[in-house]
Amino acid sequence: MRGWDDLCPLPVPPSWVPGAAVGILTLHFIQKLLFPYFWADLRYLLKVLTYGLRVEVYRLQGRVVTVLDKFVKLAEKQPHKPFLIYEGTVHTYRDVDRRSNRIAQVFLQHEALEKGDTVALLMGNEPDFIHVWFGLAKLGCVVAFLNFNVRFRSLLHCISSCEPKILVVGADLLGTLEEILPNLQKGVSVWIMTKASTLPSVHTLLDKIEAASEDPVPVNRCSANNLKSAVLYIFTSGTTGLPKAAVISHMQVLKGAAGLWAFGATAEDIIYITLPLYHSAASLLGIGGCIELGATCVLKKKFSASQFWSDCKKYNVTVIQYIGELCRYLCNQPVKEGEKNHKVRLAVGNGVRNDVWREFLDRFGAVKICEFYGATEGNICFMNHTGKTGSVGRTNFFYKLFFPFDLIKYDFQKDEPIRNKHGWCEKVKKGEAGLLISKVNAKNPFFGYAGNKRHTEKKLLSDVFKKGDLYFNTGDLMVQDHDNFLYFWDRIGDTFRWKGENVATTEVSDVIVMLDFIQEANVYGVSVPDHEGKAGMASLILKQNTSLDLEQMYKQLVTYLPSYACPLFLRVQEKMEMTGTFKQQKFRLVDEGFNPSTITDPLYFLDNSKKAYVLLTKEVYEMILSGKMKL
Repeated sequence: MRGWDDLCPLPVPPSWVPGAAVGILTLHFIQKLLFPYFWADLRYLLKVLTYGLRVEVYRLQGRVVTVLDKFVKLAEKQPHKPFLIYEGTVHTYRDVDRRSNRIAQVFLQHEALEKGDTVALLMGNEPDFIHVWFGLAKLGCVVAFLNFNVRFRSLLHCISSCEPKILVVGADLLGTLEEILPNLQKGVSVWIMTKASTLPSVHTLLDKIEAASEDPVPVNRCSANNLKSAVLYIFTSGTTGLPKAAVISHMQVLKGAAGLWAFGATAEDIIYITLPLYHSAASLLGIGGCIELGATCVLKKKFSASQFWSDCKKYNVTVIQYIGELCRYLCNQPVKEGEKNHKVRLAVGNGVRNDVWREFLDRFGAVKICEFYGATEGNICFMNHTGKTGSVGRTNFFYKLFFPFDLIKYDFQKDEPIRNKHGWCEKVKKGEAGLLISKVNAKNPFFGYAGNKRHTEKKLLSDVFKKGDLYFNTGDLMVQDHDNFLYFWDRIGDTFRWKGENVATTEVSDVIVMLDFIQEANVYGVSVPDHEGKAGMASLILKQNTSLDLEQMYKQLVTYLPSYACPLFLRVQEKMEMTGTFKQQKFRLVDEGFNPSTITDPLYFLDNSKKAYVLLTKEVYEMILSGKMKL
């Protein structure tokens, strides 16, 4: 009788197999121990390279494919798919394509616009913002997105800096238009999104759109010759002064549009945009991202914390955009039943604090937070592809090879990078805060600002590590830890961030010193517990034989500044402290904050409920700290 081994002989593996298995397991263990993020880094890097290669192949084929080109193709490929959902109304890809054609036809017939001309757009979040944007892009125009919160002098400055042939204004912003119309530079043709107008020399657009043809304009009008040519101006406060028009190229729009795809969004996703469309996060990452994916966007007129999750459920939203403040507002809402009953899987944005990040996940469920870093005009971007809490992204040898950057030592007193005895900048050690600078080269260009060469030059650092090198100065302080994760630390210079917006201190100071009783104003940002960013505070020196007129102060600030830029706190001093280089001293003032128990100078607080500045007492101070006083 045969044995079992004769009936079912077991194959004997070669002698090297056990050794190989042990080797593979050992390598896997070493990789997990020493290189825990290897596969995540590799996947992310391959995505970046894949997108870059795709664009390069187009270039080698002699094709320049823009985001607008992709949209027009999608309108042909999926005409009936919803592109925009706004206040319950669905706008398909074909709808948006045809209405933007109508707008292009109106301006083709009524205005002598040439390819490359600039048109300024002052509109809130609504479908016609996108229709006008796309329509003008089809004519080959550069579109300048104006911040609708900016008023009077600052708005006039923005318009003049981009030198538009036409200004298009939304129906809900006619009051803002009336303020600037008498001082608007000659030669700017003004169009408003209404059917009739009582304003002199102002053209109406809605009536002409209805009568216009839906036919596409000649393709040579919108075809781009170069991905580095300008297509948008998006205003940023940068690090100093009045808003500046950052030049946005076709290449930057393509990179921004790839963000959602890089984080794992797909054509099946529904993206919820509550951020203002004049902001690059909403327009490039949001709208551009939808086009890159062929997805659907739910557009909100204005962010509402109380309606946010009900909108997400109503429209089956799967991807949301945020800024840090937005997440905090959601966490501050009263707790409701079923807050985790939604389909949101990705939250893409920047500026969320560690504690808010954790609270958001605990309260609203397993949403993947996709934090990123990128300046509107910058040539560097980081994406937190691993989900590390608090980090804006991660770097490695290969990433720095394609996108070279460094963190350098910075002198806070002199407000400039530190240079050694040889004149070179020095890199900080891991764990130390340093100024983020990004190398400018042919692959990573800096396009600068429209209308002011000096501002462009001020954002560049030359001879940093060797003669002739050139770097973009982000104006941001970052920290890189020992695992190569990057963390945003602070802004430098004369800018702070509040309510998700950059506030230029010089702009606020200029408005304050227009008052006849103010000798000097020193504006800076102060930290407020449980609030992202810094709240505005102004140290004031009064002119001799005058007194502080709080009523006039309030009226001046709300008239000339957007709400987020109005200082929440005022401090009246006898003497203004200066640095050794005769600049206003801010650091001690920032450290002292707004505590009436430790500051002997008179302090005042902007009470929005009373629409007035009131004396900042210890009781008011405690109410601010406890969150009972809304900021």
